[in-house]
Amino acid sequence: QVQLVESGGGLVQTGGSLRLSCAASGRVISLNTMDWYRQAPGKQRELVARIRRSGTTNYADSVKGRFTISRDNAANMVYLQMNSLKLEDTGVYYCHLLDAWLLEYWGQGTQVTVSS
Repeated sequence: QVQLVESGGGLVQTGGSLRLSCAASGRVISLNTMDWYRQAPGKQRELVARIRRSGTTNYADSVKGRFTISRDNAANMVYLQMNSLKLEDTGVYYCHLLDAWLLEYWGQGTQVTVSS
């Protein structure tokens, strides 16, 4: 059974930083594509950052230069370092795994609130 558990969300002021963590079980993250998505109130869920099996990363234009996705293969963890946070970064952040069989798995989400 695949489980993804996010942590690290919270309330932060604009310009601040947070690091989100995603603990994975049931799959080896280094063999799969791992993503962070977010969903703001009243908006669709959007892809924020991706790290592929190869280690290559992709980011939404809105977070390039501010967010960094990384993984710890030994710990089977994925992280999202978020710097220079803006009000528009507020939302629920979800960890997502796409496995080799194109099956998708989601965590329960962690709330990030950026205040002025």
